[in-house]
Amino acid sequence: MARLTRAQQQERTRAAVLAAAREEFAERGYADAKVDRIAERAELTRGAVYSNFPSKRALYLAVLTDSIGRTDAAAATSPPDLAEALGAFARVWLERLPLAGDTPAGGKLQLRALAGVFDDEPGRAALAQLARLEALLLALALESRLPRHTRRVRLAELVLTLLAGAGHLADTAPGFGDPFDVAGACRHLAGLDLADTWDPPHLPYIAPARPVQDVWEPPAELPDQITGRRTGFDADGVIAVLGTGRLEAAEEAVRAARPGDRVTVAVVTGDPAETGRLARLRIGDLAGCLRRVFTPDAWPDLRLVLDERATIASAAGIPDADDATEAAVRVQSGWIVARASGRGAAHAAAAAGGPAMTEPGKAGR
Repeated sequence: MARLTRAQQQERTRAAVLAAAREEFAERGYADAKVDRIAERAELTRGAVYSNFPSKRALYLAVLTDSIGRTDAAAATSPPDLAEALGAFARVWLERLPLAGDTPAGGKLQLRALAGVFDDEPGRAALAQLARLEALLLALALESRLPRHTRRVRLAELVLTLLAGAGHLADTAPGFGDPFDVAGACRHLAGLDLADTWDPPHLPYIAPARPVQDVWEPPAELPDQITGRRTGFDADGVIAVLGTGRLEAAEEAVRAARPGDRVTVAVVTGDPAETGRLARLRIGDLAGCLRRVFTPDAWPDLRLVLDERATIASAAGIPDADDATEAAVRVQSGWIVARASGRGAAHAAAAAGGPAMTEPGKAGR
């Protein structure tokens, strides 16, 4: 029998830890689970567990993230209108509700519940920003069902609030409510007029992006969290590098982008083990639901990648990227032609380079 390589052994150890952790969390829940018992279940040392996952929270998030791939398989059909899209999305989301006979701890895993997991301020701040990003992603898909792509972010927020409430009740009061009624209610929300406009008061005061002429050397491809496919970074458009504390700025790039632009949002964090895994969980979960409802033609030219090693940030000349980062560049014909950093950077870079922009390579002539 051939000996395993070091990489194969590490992967086997990681899989054993995840399997043992899944059993421990399903039996005892997050709060009462113990790393020592997980190590015993996996027939490993406590040190072996921590060498793969630096904390119980990181391990719990890895277990939840691992569960997403096993539920994201059905083909999308793209509902014909807004109401049908809302109903279809709600039905897919509600599949996570615990089944009769599930244990309380097992039900929390099924729900991918995070109650009591992120009680610290950085975690709560990241969750709030991720919720805003989730609403934007759902809204962009919904807007594709409308003739004029009218903004539907407030509608998406309302739908996600209703679904989150249904999940909370399924956890705290099992058997209360009917998922089919919830899906029907989401469908009927399409008729609400929420007067949703895009007019942030701070945008007129944002400094313009700085014109530059730097060669753009795109990094290697990364998985696009929206489509699930690998994507490159050589297309013309805007690349916004956003920390988990500034994810709401993604909409500023999307709304300001010109027709034909590709908008890439690269999510960065100073804590990849926990905050990074949280971002992977929440974005992957929402995008997995969307992929089961909407076909690729429903999406604008938006790419969302997790820049866990800051390779995109480094290529764009953005040093020391962390959770507070908001920086962006505009790429055109293989050049970085505009840069912006700080609050409003995503909007500034997306709005830069109107008809009067100097053609790359001809500056100063």
